[in-house]
Amino acid sequence: QVQFVESGGGVVQPGGSLRLCCQASGFDFSWWPMMWFRQALGKERELVASISSKGNRVNLADSVKGRFAISRDNDKSILYLQMDNLNVEDTAVYYCTTSAKKDWGQGTQVTVSS
Repeated sequence: QVQFVESGGGVVQPGGSLRLCCQASGFDFSWWPMMWFRQALGKERELVASISSKGNRVNLADSVKGRFAISRDNDKSILYLQMDNLNVEDTAVYYCTTSAKKDWGQGTQVTVSS
């Protein structure tokens, strides 16, 4: 079955960096556009970044443009999110999924705190 295992989260100070990874399995990863979402406590899940199946087109939410980058390794079925210059508003659980948004992993917690 379709599975996503997110990792790389943690506690970081404002201005710090993290690199999230999402190991996908159970489907043809290279065929699907992929997305990173996040959900802060008490808020709705929001789209952070998306990438085309070949990785040649990306979109970022306005709130993370210039700070985050999305990429993928189709040979390894891994999706990445490089997060730089983090701020407290980035604190959330981060999830990866396909553009179908049908299956979800457990997510990885990112906490930005001084």
